[in-house]
Amino acid sequence: MHHYQPRHMLVTGGAGFIGANFIHHILETTNNIKIINLDKLTYASNIKNLASLKHTERYQFVHGDITDSYLVNEVLRKHNIDTIVHFAAESHVDNSIAQPAVFIQTNVIGTFALLEAAKNYWQHENHWDATRCRFHHISTDEVYGSLQLDDASFTEKTPYHPRSPYSASKAGSDHLVYAYYHTYGLPITLSNCSNNYGPFQHNEKFIPTIIKGCLTWQPIPVYGEGKNIRDWLYVKDHCKGIQAILEQGQVGERYNLGGNQEMENLSLVRLICHYFDKHKPQKMPYASLVQFVTDRKGHDFRYAINHEKIKKLLDWTPEETFLSGLEKTILATGNL
Repeated sequence: MHHYQPRHMLVTGGAGFIGANFIHHILETTNNIKIINLDKLTYASNIKNLASLKHTERYQFVHGDITDSYLVNEVLRKHNIDTIVHFAAESHVDNSIAQPAVFIQTNVIGTFALLEAAKNYWQHENHWDATRCRFHHISTDEVYGSLQLDDASFTEKTPYHPRSPYSASKAGSDHLVYAYYHTYGLPITLSNCSNNYGPFQHNEKFIPTIIKGCLTWQPIPVYGEGKNIRDWLYVKDHCKGIQAILEQGQVGERYNLGGNQEMENLSLVRLICHYFDKHKPQKMPYASLVQFVTDRKGHDFRYAINHEKIKKLLDWTPEETFLSGLEKTILATGNL
């Protein structure tokens, strides 16, 4: 078994939803890793997610943009960074349809700046090999395109077929990561995850939108007829998966992380509404808040992830069921 030990870790986008959960997870489960969080604090970040770490000596926040090569190079040197865990990305599909430029900038140019800096600092200056440094890139199941109802789930060998400006920009960044591995021998690993949910998620995303609708008795918008299918992964399970890949994953390999929880959007809404009916009943059922809205342009029908590879090789499998994860998420969102 390959065992890699991170020491000085740069987490990009650590004030975002998954990044913040990951930082908390690493600080809670290890005792010698120092973390530098580089985040430009866009609307999707929330520095409050990390407020409890203010006085932790093992954690430091740097406000900045990953597309700023000078800053990225400076951070790597100043903090002797040997491990990069790259979350920073624009990730909301609707926004990518309305304003694609920022997605190309952050997701493609930003990833390029990080790879360049890592190559220069690790290989040229320090002459480190794969036992001393690691670049882990977080990707998405959306790069694989869209599935029909009876198609097999995405595996690591599924060809790329991105269909939105968001997924195309993520696919572009994945290809760059692999190019730096094949061309320069940069020690990389990559993970493609399904839809995450859990504490700290931004209000614009689907599950927080449903929970917020129930808590404030506001309409819950559902695209089309609510037939689109997604696979849901509890964020803490995702963090454990990334940790397993970092410590035991094989350089140059990609691993699919899925929750094994495929569900139609409408069924998901009904499930959450039912939870509220049970725990906070009103005169009307919560499902009466559902409002069907015009479907998203080029809306991918179904994503589903096969995570057999990481289960077999790294012994990772999601621990939360959808209901147990949902309960934790609702309680963390508060007011219940």
